[in-house]
Amino acid sequence: MTSRRLSAAALAAASALLLAGCATSEGAEPSDDGRLDVVASTNVYGQLVEEIGGDVVDVTSLITSTAQDPHAFQASAQDQLVVASADLVIENGGGYDPFIDDLIEASGTSAHVISAVEFSPLWTGGSAHDDSGDDHADDHGHEHIEGFNEHVWYDPATMAALVQGIASELEALSPDDADTFAAAADRLVAEIAGLEASLADIAAAHAGEDVFATEPVPLYLVEAAGLTDVAPPAFTEAVEEGQDVAPAVLLESIKLLEGGDVRIVLINAQTAGAETAQVASEADANGIPIAEFAETLPEGHTYISWMQENIEQLQNALEE
Repeated sequence: MTSRRLSAAALAAASALLLAGCATSEGAEPSDDGRLDVVASTNVYGQLVEEIGGDVVDVTSLITSTAQDPHAFQASAQDQLVVASADLVIENGGGYDPFIDDLIEASGTSAHVISAVEFSPLWTGGSAHDDSGDDHADDHGHEHIEGFNEHVWYDPATMAALVQGIASELEALSPDDADTFAAAADRLVAEIAGLEASLADIAAAHAGEDVFATEPVPLYLVEAAGLTDVAPPAFTEAVEEGQDVAPAVLLESIKLLEGGDVRIVLINAQTAGAETAQVASEADANGIPIAEFAETLPEGHTYISWMQENIEQLQNALEE
């Protein structure tokens, strides 16, 4: 999806007003309790940091609700202040959450930045931030990479590597707590291995079966489960970019749903347009189960329990 960004200049101007007392006190504020201040672009990454860091960290996640569309998020001056005082910033990267780049640039933070996409074995975009100094504005490598799916939180292998990376960064910031971080990371990696085992079970029973994903958000899970996404690339690209789907492409998609081979339709629960609604309607009419996938962590879930639920959703739909 295309993003609406609050520019670094606008953030800086708004921050000046806030510092001068012209803004309200609503929103997260930097902590002064001696713990490490960590800022995450979404609560998916924030929850992982909380689990790894425990009582050593104070985590602020900028996007926290499944009612929010992350692609339309607009950062505030208060967000900039939180980033300015952070010890560590965690983003998705890959063009997904560019508002973090604006906040880093406008705040002048010296925090190290972890980009989740860089832990993907498929990432070819290089390092998004220069770790050699405080100037994070010189190397914004966050442009969409052609052919790369930036929704890496749905990729268990990437997330296992990211967990270890987070633990290493926290250890560098608080060496006395290294054992705590390592133990929590090892536990999470083992639980992620359990997710991979569940996906392998699905693949053993359903490898090669067709699904139709209206957006690429859940495709890492789809691939790990051995399933085949048959949605026309022109359809998913248009939906992801917020553009109209060409009539011929929409007709091709409807014919696929009417053909009898598509086992599940997968949609993004947080963004939906007319074409997605039409595909869902066609799925209903043809008795095809619909599975919804979100971009942020639902309330009451951990990352692991959320992924387990998503995998179970796939399994149950395939067995209908």
